[in-house]
Amino acid sequence: MIPGPGTIAAIATPPGRGGIGIVRVSGPACGRIATALLGEVPPARLATLRDFLDELGDPIDHGLALYFPAPHSLTGEDVLELQGHGGPVVLGILLRRVLELGARQAGPGEFTQRAFLNDRIDLAQAEAIADLIDSGSAQAARAALRSLRGEFSAQVHALVEAMLELRMWVEAAIDFPEEEVDFLADRALGERMAAIRVRFAELSENARQGALLRDGLTLVIAGRPNAGKSSLLNRLAGYDAAIVTPTPGTTRDVLRERIEIDGLPLHIVDTAGLRDSADEVEAEGIRRAQHEIARADRVLYVVDASDERALAALDEDLEALPTKVPCTVVLNKTDRVSAAAGTEAAVAGGPTRIRLSAMTGAGLDLLREHLKDCVGFHPSEGGALSARTRHLDALRRARARVEEAHRLLVERHAGELVAQELTDAQRELGEITGEVSSEDLLGRIFGSFCIGK
Repeated sequence: MIPGPGTIAAIATPPGRGGIGIVRVSGPACGRIATALLGEVPPARLATLRDFLDELGDPIDHGLALYFPAPHSLTGEDVLELQGHGGPVVLGILLRRVLELGARQAGPGEFTQRAFLNDRIDLAQAEAIADLIDSGSAQAARAALRSLRGEFSAQVHALVEAMLELRMWVEAAIDFPEEEVDFLADRALGERMAAIRVRFAELSENARQGALLRDGLTLVIAGRPNAGKSSLLNRLAGYDAAIVTPTPGTTRDVLRERIEIDGLPLHIVDTAGLRDSADEVEAEGIRRAQHEIARADRVLYVVDASDERALAALDEDLEALPTKVPCTVVLNKTDRVSAAAGTEAAVAGGPTRIRLSAMTGAGLDLLREHLKDCVGFHPSEGGALSARTRHLDALRRARARVEEAHRLLVERHAGELVAQELTDAQRELGEITGEVSSEDLLGRIFGSFCIGK
């Protein structure tokens, strides 16, 4: 829901002890609250050392006060920031005092939402704030910062402007059909359409790379007991995250670790060995393993390369996996067999097979490169823009509209239909920056933010 009016306040620093704690206030009552708390309204945009006073005039804390009068603030409203000591008790007392003076508790993301509603930032920039806070790698942080600074939005606006100019050209041909020159067959029109299609491809790829940096890849390690699943997890993580023993069924629950490969986040899920078991606890672990497999982005199916029976049953095991989930077969324990580590071509259209040793680490680099290749991740590219699934969906829909406009132009010279497709493409792009948005969409986006941001 779009938030109500009034003055809002929240603790803007994480819970717990810290050297500094911040209470942020935004809204028309900031001046009155500042006078009651500090004795006066501080000078604009100048950090001043003040006592923060309670209702009796006694100090609650001693720290810096900053005042940003509207419209020169993040939210576009009057904003007061009180930077005191970072203990939860003193911050709680200070926030209660601000609420007593007429503010209300801010909801999740409400400060940023006010910035959006007051045209200080667009929706893509607002989402980039949350992405910057949540970034799991340096590359993801840089991509989020580029979007926060408006690079994503600028490229979207440039595409919209290019399509608007193309529409004007097409509609001119519609409005003046009696002219001897066929504007729809003009070479320059075709060149403009081609340039727009190229820019769509470039922006879509940069956004896709950013989405990979943001969301990463959920990787489930599955296989029979004692195939070396937990050893593979430990080798990928770089430390002993899972218990490893020769006893089958050691892993009985789902174990999650988060690592990165050249900036690509990997959410790794280690699971119980897949087999029939009468043990109630192990059976529950196997049920949870199957649940994780069904919702994975990719499954690493680990097989003991020294176990002839496991190799003979591999095809049958793979058929039991969900068909919609991509799979890579990891032939583990190559240190026990004569075959060296390496990558094998898919067998009869089946999944790629990678030979490695989780014990020695041989073949691990091949696996890492394979995982990046699977999702088309290019860590060296510097144009990635922090993007979300909804951005990619909007780009895909807009791009499809442009491709249809190109087909209609080339095959039918149907100017009215071309103009309509371009108009619809502009509307799809408007969803990215928030020029076209619903109250429900805004509620979902800002509801995912932390309180105080």
